[in-house]
Amino acid sequence: VMALMVGAMTIHGIVPGPQVMQKQPDLVWGMIASMWIGNLMLIIINLPLVGIWVRLLRVPYRLMFPSIVIFCAIGIYSVNNAPVDVILAGIFGLVGYWLIKHDFEPAPLLLGMVLGPLMEENLRRALLISRGDWSVFLTRPLSAVLLAVAAGLLVLTVLPALRAKRDEVFTESEN
Repeated sequence: VMALMVGAMTIHGIVPGPQVMQKQPDLVWGMIASMWIGNLMLIIINLPLVGIWVRLLRVPYRLMFPSIVIFCAIGIYSVNNAPVDVILAGIFGLVGYWLIKHDFEPAPLLLGMVLGPLMEENLRRALLISRGDWSVFLTRPLSAVLLAVAAGLLVLTVLPALRAKRDEVFTESEN
């Protein structure tokens, strides 16, 4: 949830960080107040409706899923009244389904989308300072250590998959 909020703030041109409290206190306190009001409204609404929510859980998935998709499509269309938005949501839904089926983790993808522009901007800044010399990332001790740690972690995450494939090949060749 926090990554989504940071992403939304970044999209609206608000730089997330400790300075937000000082530069835009009305935004921060508005978010805090909206969370309090939202939780209070959830308690007021949900306590009398507990029986309905329990009955809703008994609806079969084959009926629930299409209705959720239809309500999502209506909501997407109602934002801009553009059918292209619904088509894009469908395409992204298919991509998401493919990613889930192939065991992709959603958290790194979300972090990449949120932190990607910030990283790109700082990479460009570092290259401007170094006049386009890429070797600055290897000659400076701190950046060299960070790159080595990142490469080591990448190797550690890839090794089990490579080992599993190698073992699979050897077991197939023995049979």
